[in-house]
Amino acid sequence: MILATLLLAAAANAVAITHHVLHMDGTTIPYTARAGTIALKNAKGQPDISMFYTAYTKDGVDPATRPVTFFYNGGPGGSSVWQRMAAFGPVRVLVPPPGQSVQAPYRVVDNEYSLLDVTDEVYVDAPGTGFSRLLPSGKPTDAYGVDADAAAFAQFIRLYCSQYGRWNAPKYLFGESYGTIRSAAVARLMENGFGQAIDLNGVVLMSSALNVDLLWDDAMVGGNDWPFVLFLPTEAATAWYYHRVADRSTDLPTFLSRVERFALTDYLMALAEGDALPPDRREAIVAQLSAYTGLSPATIRAANLRIAPGRFRSELLRDQGKMVGYMDARYSGYDPVGNREEPGWDTSDLATTPQVQAVFNDYISEQLDYKTDLEYLTLIDVLSEWSWKHQTDLGGTAELLRPPNTIVDLSEAMAENPSMRVFAAMGYYDFSTPYFQQQYDFAHLHLPPDLRRNLTIEHYEAGHMAYIDIAALAKLKADLTRWYLER
Repeated sequence: MILATLLLAAAANAVAITHHVLHMDGTTIPYTARAGTIALKNAKGQPDISMFYTAYTKDGVDPATRPVTFFYNGGPGGSSVWQRMAAFGPVRVLVPPPGQSVQAPYRVVDNEYSLLDVTDEVYVDAPGTGFSRLLPSGKPTDAYGVDADAAAFAQFIRLYCSQYGRWNAPKYLFGESYGTIRSAAVARLMENGFGQAIDLNGVVLMSSALNVDLLWDDAMVGGNDWPFVLFLPTEAATAWYYHRVADRSTDLPTFLSRVERFALTDYLMALAEGDALPPDRREAIVAQLSAYTGLSPATIRAANLRIAPGRFRSELLRDQGKMVGYMDARYSGYDPVGNREEPGWDTSDLATTPQVQAVFNDYISEQLDYKTDLEYLTLIDVLSEWSWKHQTDLGGTAELLRPPNTIVDLSEAMAENPSMRVFAAMGYYDFSTPYFQQQYDFAHLHLPPDLRRNLTIEHYEAGHMAYIDIAALAKLKADLTRWYLER
């Protein structure tokens, strides 16, 4: 058994190495691609997790001083295939814009928006996703939980830095969706490394979810009213996109600034008053919500002023027999059932994931020469096994049934490392992590002004995966390049 485990661990560290050239902006960037796995070890020194990665490193530069960024996605239970193949890797699959669909064979191009010109890139698949797997000595509790997951990624980063001589290189984390919870936890864990501390140069948070508790219980009587406040600007942006608002005389950010003020003032106060809200003020709120969301006054009255995001996605285009997307509301589709409480699937996910997944499976074997009998698992269901228990300095551990508030992790990591910078990117049409909730999170880091200067916040006319929109991807590339070069 011991020999078999050691042989599996040795196989888990095998790497396929290939050489390529990226053509971008009229220049060429020669780079080396490495596709392989690194075996993590548990407290007993036994290999317990095999972590799959693809690393792209620019040739002809000193790896000891070249910036390196670790990318990963969310879920929990999501691989990094979207970032690798549709965002910032050296090649990019062309996904259809809203209103269009494509069929195989899908097109792959050199990615002119790659970040390889400013940083080496390491795309990491979470345990159990992609080609990452638990080894015979591993248990679900070693990987499937907030703290176990963060510890696994922190160990991977340390081992990668040791294996490839990157300890003194500028190091960055790039997390998306649940990956932002992971980034906050990993950043704090690495700063408090107990003899293995690592200072990070920066953290990129795309479509963050640092305090998901704000969005919990949005349909319960007597429950949390904050979700309705924080989702309202996303609903308004979506209504604006589909020309369902009466006043489109301004650009989207200007329109949304009015919605945001209303959400945090008149609307929040009206919800707080509950049944005591006078009828005349209730009708004034109904009229304003109708103007901002494009929904009928009757629909808003029936919902008691509280339009759940799923109901909104089902209701906005009901007269056309359509529903709008979850990850990106600009993607709409027909609903053969109709009259649902919320859509039965995500039209934006179905418009993008099949292309990315199909292209990657060919790319990894044919272009990166990585051979395996394993199936690449784009997304796995680990929620039933996931532990939301999270170690904090405020009373030790506490068993939670929902995500912890990792705003405190990010805040403390920024305070402990005053040089660490944070870049936050958010899309207006994102119903997974609404941008107004993200703004609220970042406004509550409780940092002094000199540390808040390390925080950069950018908005994009896109959805959860802002990079699938070509205009947003171009802006992301420009914004991130400028941010990296400011170090």
